[in-house]
Amino acid sequence: MTTFEKEPGKLFIGGRWREAADGARTEVVDPSRGTVVTTVAEAGPADVDAAVRAAREAYDDGAWSGLSGRERGRVLHRVARLIRENADELAALESLDVGKPVSLCGAVDVTNAANDYEYFANLAQSQDGALRDTPMNALAYTRREPLGVVAAITPFNFPLILAGSKLAPALAAGNTIVHKPADETPLSALYMARLLQEAGVPDGVVNVVTGSGPVAGEALLRHRGVDKVAFTGSTAIGRHVASVAGEALKPVTMELGGNAAHIVFEDADLEKAVGAVIKGFVFNTGQFCMGGPRLLVARSVYPTLLGILAEAVPGVPIGDPRDPATVIGPMAAEKHLKKVEEYVALARKEGARVVCGGERLDLDGGYYYKPTVIADLSNDSRVIQEEIFGPVLTVQPFDDEDEAIALANSTPYGLAAGVQTSHLARAHRVADRLQAGIVWINDWAMLDPAVPFGGVKDSGYGREYGPEALAGYTKVKSVVVSLD
Repeated sequence: MTTFEKEPGKLFIGGRWREAADGARTEVVDPSRGTVVTTVAEAGPADVDAAVRAAREAYDDGAWSGLSGRERGRVLHRVARLIRENADELAALESLDVGKPVSLCGAVDVTNAANDYEYFANLAQSQDGALRDTPMNALAYTRREPLGVVAAITPFNFPLILAGSKLAPALAAGNTIVHKPADETPLSALYMARLLQEAGVPDGVVNVVTGSGPVAGEALLRHRGVDKVAFTGSTAIGRHVASVAGEALKPVTMELGGNAAHIVFEDADLEKAVGAVIKGFVFNTGQFCMGGPRLLVARSVYPTLLGILAEAVPGVPIGDPRDPATVIGPMAAEKHLKKVEEYVALARKEGARVVCGGERLDLDGGYYYKPTVIADLSNDSRVIQEEIFGPVLTVQPFDDEDEAIALANSTPYGLAAGVQTSHLARAHRVADRLQAGIVWINDWAMLDPAVPFGGVKDSGYGREYGPEALAGYTKVKSVVVSLD
């Protein structure tokens, strides 16, 4: 029996399950069939206030923040173990909620979520300060302390992973949390609330409020009791988040939109490059901020690579996410499917050549779109410059290294980038010039909790993963002791 059957979509506040103050509920839809699978509580401002107050009380009483890093690490290790023990149910929930293949949920989402908690459990006891040498007759040292109450606002595309990338370091540092998952995909957040409690996280340290962004999200963002905001979502909403947080001088970590370029040079191993290119744009049905939807190809191999893609892409298995053979599932919601359709229609209007795909797949009433490859668009096309967030790949030729880099850096985004080459010096040289928070060489989406990621330009600021993420959930205090 799943969590939403045991506790049918209630809010988790102060270690207790409760209905929204006004009794409001919202539907959760299975995107593979377009049918309602359950309902969850829809939090309002009063519920958000209760959650923040619970988090503040838990922080102030020191039951979590007062523990040593080693003691917090032991609890987080138990969280990782419980995630692995409940892997099948978590994978099924994530697949049902988001529409991604269940095999992908198990191999990627659940595995990475467990790794997140395990990594930051190990890092929890490494928050050392530093002794500072000064000419004063004094002992001067620094210490790292938790920030307080963290608002974690997460998106629909990777609910489990992107919640873990925020909650795990925030907890390791000693903070308390109010988590607002995406209104479309709340189920794994509710399940994780139970596992965190079972692992020994004290009541009130982690609170989960489900509901809409404009209501629950906005109330959480504006609450004076929140000390930091950790947000993943679109650039447009990110600008609003930064503006509101800035008014209250709250620190913010923002991982925003992406539109990564994937560069294939003439000396690349084309067989390996094609595999990385396809993975880069169909992974999670293209609903991946660090996906590679813009393919830049050396002109000498451009026709060859287009021909290979035309044959290979239609053969990637698309269908029921419950089928272990499925690689591409449905879009997470009908509105996302319609957005992809609009961009492909715009490409056709601008005279683009649709190499393959370019249409919906009619299957079980779900929100499916065939993986699509588009060529012959000018670089200033909106289809190239804007984030489509679906299984669509645009392909452009280039003549030399400088042009490839200029094209790669020509959009407002800077989250990820990729390079395919057998020339070691070129790989490092190009990576150095690409405006992106992470650059992959000869593969795509190589991610680990030890490796930080995040954006530049319109893709945000701050870093998730690595010691950099842990530092982002702390504040530095200096202590100076007179020796006179």
